[in-house]
Amino acid sequence: MSDGAPDQLLDVVAVGSSLVDVLVQVDDARLAAVGLAKGSMELVDLARAEDLYAGAGPGVEVSGGSAANTAVGVACLGGSAGFVGKVADDPLGTLFAHDIRASGVQFDPPTPVASRPGADLGTGRCLVFVSPDAERTMATHLGVAVTLAPDDVPLELVSRARLLYLEGYLWDLAPAKEAMRRAIGAAHRGEGAVALSLSDPFCVDRHRREFLDLLLDEVDVLFGNEEEIVSLFGARSLDAALEAAEETGLLVAVTRGAAGAVVVTERGPLSVPATPVDHVVDTTGAGDLFAAGFLYALARGAEPEQAARLGALCAAEVVGHIGARPQADLRALALASGLLEGLISAEA
Repeated sequence: MSDGAPDQLLDVVAVGSSLVDVLVQVDDARLAAVGLAKGSMELVDLARAEDLYAGAGPGVEVSGGSAANTAVGVACLGGSAGFVGKVADDPLGTLFAHDIRASGVQFDPPTPVASRPGADLGTGRCLVFVSPDAERTMATHLGVAVTLAPDDVPLELVSRARLLYLEGYLWDLAPAKEAMRRAIGAAHRGEGAVALSLSDPFCVDRHRREFLDLLLDEVDVLFGNEEEIVSLFGARSLDAALEAAEETGLLVAVTRGAAGAVVVTERGPLSVPATPVDHVVDTTGAGDLFAAGFLYALARGAEPEQAARLGALCAAEVVGHIGARPQADLRALALASGLLEGLISAEA
């Protein structure tokens, strides 16, 4: 892991929403009763978040946020990672900062915003409703995350990234969008590559044109699940979407759940099987941890197939339990599988 030296390269710096996940198990009837579309992510205000939580039954609070989960996954593999996001001066903000730093991720947020009772300035939280089939439906109150602005981007940190990882969810917020553009500029000036996660099919629907524009000049690696990639390229099938993805010239990783993943390179699409799982408990964080394994491997010189296999291993670990962050020793699992063989060591 990184020792925090100012001039040391980092494998991955992730930019995203600082959230605390509240995981609640529900059935499909309850989802319908509260008006949530199964499998989606909906932005809600504080009042709606509190109403949903009050009616959902007991939950478990754990630090989360899509890009933050990816950064933690990289650190758990033994990589060096940083995270850019905002928290409030409240208990959830303290919890988030403690957890991500304890995982080995560099996190030095902007001056916390004071939380006020009844205001929408608290640390963000995501209500994750887990169905019996392990599908997750999210209602997210971003709180202070909506105030992420260009001046909040630590250019020195971002410029040291081998790979900058951007959470597509943030594109919903105008100030955060500009912050991401500033981070992209800093990464490129530091000769780092930029990866974008599409995050959610509804997010793609809202920002399709802008996401496609980003692929032209700013992004080097694209992550999305099957539905997101098909939607992004306006395709009728996955095969058609893969053809469109190949034309971009980018490295594109498409996750397909139990069907594994497809990686599109300049040599065409390559299918990689999912790592077998005895029992899927909760798919929350599966895409985040796939990205962690994939990005870590890329940062250490792996070919795309090896990167996808490591991503699949990380995703398999996280779907075997409640919560979006690893519980087993990811590095030990990766070493045992042989997927770390041939990767370059961290710079001194």
